[in-house]
Amino acid sequence: MKKILYSLLLATGMMGGLSSCADFLEIEPQNEILFENFWNEKADVDAMVFGCYARMQDDDVLSRMLVWGEFRSDNLTFGVNIENNGDLNNIMLENLRESNGYATWDPLYAVINRCNTVIKFAPMVAERDLSFSEGELKATIAEMSALRDLCYFYLIRTFRDVPYSTVAYTDDDQKFDLPATPFYDVLDSLICDLESVKGDAVVKYPEDKENYQTGRITQEAIYAMLCEMYLWKKDYANCIRYADLVIESKKKQEEERIEKLSGTKVEAEEYLMGYPLIPTGSTSGDRIYGNAYTSIFGDGNSREGIFELTFDKLNANMPANGVFESMYGSSNGGGLVAPPIFIAEDISNKTYKVFDSKLDARFYENIGLDGPVVRKGVAESAYIDASNPDNVQNEDGNNLYPQQQNRCNFILYRLTDIMLLKAEALVQSMSDASTDSLSADNEALRRQAFTLVNVVNKRSLCQLTLKDTLLYNDYGTKAQMEELVLLERQRELMFEGKRWFDLVRDAMRTNSTRTLLKNVLQKYTSNTSVIQNKLLKMDAIFWPIHEDELKVNKSLKQNPIYAAGDNESYEKNY
Repeated sequence: MKKILYSLLLATGMMGGLSSCADFLEIEPQNEILFENFWNEKADVDAMVFGCYARMQDDDVLSRMLVWGEFRSDNLTFGVNIENNGDLNNIMLENLRESNGYATWDPLYAVINRCNTVIKFAPMVAERDLSFSEGELKATIAEMSALRDLCYFYLIRTFRDVPYSTVAYTDDDQKFDLPATPFYDVLDSLICDLESVKGDAVVKYPEDKENYQTGRITQEAIYAMLCEMYLWKKDYANCIRYADLVIESKKKQEEERIEKLSGTKVEAEEYLMGYPLIPTGSTSGDRIYGNAYTSIFGDGNSREGIFELTFDKLNANMPANGVFESMYGSSNGGGLVAPPIFIAEDISNKTYKVFDSKLDARFYENIGLDGPVVRKGVAESAYIDASNPDNVQNEDGNNLYPQQQNRCNFILYRLTDIMLLKAEALVQSMSDASTDSLSADNEALRRQAFTLVNVVNKRSLCQLTLKDTLLYNDYGTKAQMEELVLLERQRELMFEGKRWFDLVRDAMRTNSTRTLLKNVLQKYTSNTSVIQNKLLKMDAIFWPIHEDELKVNKSLKQNPIYAAGDNESYEKNY
């Protein structure tokens, strides 16, 4: 039987800057060796693990994760010359078709197959190489299982039903011809998988490998994934349980960090209401604030980070996060997409539809008013002066867009994300009371949820002028709390590939696109009735399966709203 050949060159990259690699199922490089002859020692397994992360960092994977999670939301609209990119332009127009290049999913399945391959062959290596301990083997399988599960999580949130397999396709005679597995069946499988391996995962990497704490999947990252997956499953108790495990882990890490500072006193602002968030400004008289976001996004691998795809800022030979540069812009100007006017003018026109304070650092870290343009992931850092917050500069006091802007990390999970997921679960645990007269149980859940939201919101404000912009009594019902949590997630996680998935999750929970429509329609100034008619239908919030996938896999069926003959097609329904 002819075997698919594999190259050692495939996975020689190191974390912090992994080599860009082609899919080994598509290319037969030089220095080929048979699979059986490759899997001999632990170093071979490590090389393949690095290769899995390298493939995850390729632009075709990252661009899909960003486009799927952000572009159809109310956070982004048409940018510079997007009309020259037919696929992205059609996405912005809600004119999705089977031919759209971003409807292909093979880059993520390439990552999945690499992970499955490591899981298949690693036990054989452990038998051959006695230095490869049982604990290391289990940790490797846990890590690769979680990375695979994360890819599937992106796929089901985008397409709903997808082919699901944990089999490694390493042989030319194997056929990947599977029907789509229903959304909740895949979700249950992912949760079951993560539950089975969580105890085997690495808790913390050695101190001399600092970036590994966020640059590779640890037990904390698996807890974060379980937290979010249980929220989609509507299992709010388990969502809260895993959120608490992440929060407690971060608290412990912060305590250890401070202890190592040998007698350094912890300032009060270090712990916002007990949560170990990076303070955003000083109380010492300095009016400069926003440094928390410089640390999180400019420097990367901050102490709030949980899992980040890490890109090296200093070594020109290492790969860059070119997706942010191409989509959001660079030192030369704006990108293909931009913030919509209703957000960009929030502060200048005092509309406060999203950001409710002129002193919210996140507005200036997210949005450049000259354009407007996206700053997050583009600006390396920004200093914000409370006396004149419109005058935002980088750390050099010059160009806001440093040339190394595309070196920024791709953040998948961070602490405030988990805090707000917990807040959402707490709100959904409330009974559906429509008045201010809440039961004692509901009141307790409301208070906990509001505290989490308020902590995140308060951290964004200049500490010198710290004043709560959120008032507890303004959110007396479950519906008001739902809206508050969703809005705070938009403020905190804007442009990070989260917003559309948040809106889809709400639609699936309520079996209605009402909230999604209310938000998304804000960014359109024309053809709003066309967009509304499309997104009224639940099927339309998911993507079509690409026509090429349907040709290759005859077991697949198109999402009904895009399939002529099954239902009225998406394209003809306007």
